[in-house]
Amino acid sequence: MKASAGFTLIELMVVCTIVAILAAIAVPSYTDYVRRGQLQEAFNALSDYQVKLEQYYQDYKNYGSAGGTTCANGANAPSWNGFAPTGAQYFTFACALTSSSNNQGYRLTATGSTAAAVGHVFTLDNGGIRQTTKFKGNTVAKSCWLVRGSEC
Repeated sequence: MKASAGFTLIELMVVCTIVAILAAIAVPSYTDYVRRGQLQEAFNALSDYQVKLEQYYQDYKNYGSAGGTTCANGANAPSWNGFAPTGAQYFTFACALTSSSNNQGYRLTATGSTAAAVGHVFTLDNGGIRQTTKFKGNTVAKSCWLVRGSEC
């Protein structure tokens, strides 16, 4: 009797099943890993802007000109006051003066604009309070920046 070379149908089906199970686990994990990496852009930029606004406050004793609603918009406004960091890919950034604070308060906002960052909104105010208002497309009210899961 001559030995046959190759794989049986059962062996091929077992291999395909194993590959499908691994893919079902690996793809969502990888997607979540990529999303978490993109969120770091928002955290870095918000923290950077907070430091810049505090320096602006030290120089001008307010976060924006009198009667204005835009942050860091005084007579000698710095070039970064448009709140668009160079190289930003996944988020858009905004800063607004808090209306009842006589230009003594602000709120920075990072809103996901592309890729896996869409559906995420993070804020930071002059008191250093970090908040997540949207996470993975769902409206939330968390007093921290969520990265994974739903708890701080």
